[in-house]
Amino acid sequence: MSDLPAGTVLKTTPLTEAHVALGAKMVEFAGYDMPVQYPDGVLKEHLWTRDEAGVFDVSHMGPSFLTLNNRSGDPDADHKAVAALVEPLICGDIGGLKRGQLRYTLLLNDDGGILDDLMIGRPAEADAQGSLQIVVNAGTKDADFARIEQAVAGEARLERADENALIAVQGPKAVDVVGRLMPEARELVFMTFRRIGWQGHDLSVSRSGYTGEDGYEILVPRPVAASFWNTLLADERARPIGLGARDSLRLEAGLPLYGHDLDTSVSPVEADLGFALSKRRREAGDIPGWTRIAREMTHGPSRVRVGLKVLEGAPAREGAEVADEAGTVIGRVTSGGFSPSLRQPIALAFVPPIHSQAGTKLKVLVRGKAQAAEVVPTPFVAHRYVRKL
Repeated sequence: MSDLPAGTVLKTTPLTEAHVALGAKMVEFAGYDMPVQYPDGVLKEHLWTRDEAGVFDVSHMGPSFLTLNNRSGDPDADHKAVAALVEPLICGDIGGLKRGQLRYTLLLNDDGGILDDLMIGRPAEADAQGSLQIVVNAGTKDADFARIEQAVAGEARLERADENALIAVQGPKAVDVVGRLMPEARELVFMTFRRIGWQGHDLSVSRSGYTGEDGYEILVPRPVAASFWNTLLADERARPIGLGARDSLRLEAGLPLYGHDLDTSVSPVEADLGFALSKRRREAGDIPGWTRIAREMTHGPSRVRVGLKVLEGAPAREGAEVADEAGTVIGRVTSGGFSPSLRQPIALAFVPPIHSQAGTKLKVLVRGKAQAAEVVPTPFVAHRYVRKL
């Protein structure tokens, strides 16, 4: 949550009234009035998502569609053409996407710093070839969209879709909750998406999310957003979940949050996101900031992102210093909190590589007190994505 000038009017989503009706505690987030929790509270919401199906309003995010101005009619050629427009901005192989496939990638500056992390997908449908679905983060979306529009000027058009609802359904029962409404959604696997009709409208349904659980993110046209939300919640396996639990879930999953664990000073190598550096792009050396990235891949970065279990005391929050056993400050926490699943404090932090091995004993400084911590592998809680049916 951020401090806004007095008199600032917060943006709303198509589901704001529904949240208020459910008794949600509303807070400012990225300029939007968003539900941080419902009457059950963050702890119960978190555990419900791990066991059942949590339903999240993530409409503050930045969904969009990028489409060639002039399509040739050759599906593969049109896809490669639109992919070639965005690839100079990112580190992923978009040209190699199969129909209906999504890819997590990073928007980079010329120094290899991360401007945002985002999802880019190639539609499954024949009539949508030469288009890409792009979803960026809420706090950076205006700058991201401007950067993309500048890069594709005259060749393609970017259509923002953030006036609609983006709803995430996450947890082991998500497939049954969503599949009851749209049986075709059961056919999807992790990081795939397709267009599915509901009540006369086309919804873009992806099997993805940011909790570490199986689930879906569904772009719903504004006219049927509230109806779709209420229909999901009519299922006894589904409950509304706020941004508080979404954050604790993604932390347990070891997933970085832009503006906290990622920013323009952080490279993909430092962030432990080397998997996002696609092989074809590495071999071509055509990734933005490649000089720095290649150097760090060869010689190692000066710092790396690690997971920490805090073995005693209070949770170490963002900004807390990290020290070695001798008490010398070596890094800082970028995300931290209490893990409801593990029942202990956990954190993500940046430390020098020499201190990054699992089992390394460190300390976190919380309110001036040194507390024992240990480097552990991430995710803290195992991912449960469905990669094959």
